Amino acid sequence: MSTQPLLQRTAKKRIALPVRVEPKVFFANERTFLSWLHFAVVLGGLAVGLLNFGDKVGKISAAMYTVIAMAVMIYALVVYQMRARSIRLRTGAPYDDRLGPTILCLCLLAAIITNFILKAVYE
Repeated sequence: MSTQPLLQRTAKKRIALPVRVEPKVFFANERTFLSWLHFAVVLGGLAVGLLNFGDKVGKISAAMYTVIAMAVMIYALVVYQMRARSIRLRTGAPYDDRLGPTILCLCLLAAIITNFILKAVYE
């Protein structure tokens, strides 16, 4: 019987294993991108409705919603490209984003509050 342990450790030797990326990760990224674009189109539709059937306040609000919708489209494209590149290179980086949706919610809140304030001032 030997006095050496059964499992011996090597001195700081690392084994590099490739990160396995399943195909569903690519599709989830695309699905998230399409969901963001769907939201931007709905917001753009709201802006067009306000632009066509609104008064002066409605037109100002339509301009704000249009800018936000375009910003959402650009944000969705940038995040999609970054995630697709990260998936393709198999970096194993985290794919979540907490900053973008928070900024979007704050922008929408500011636009809605501005709309209410302008309605109160002009009436």
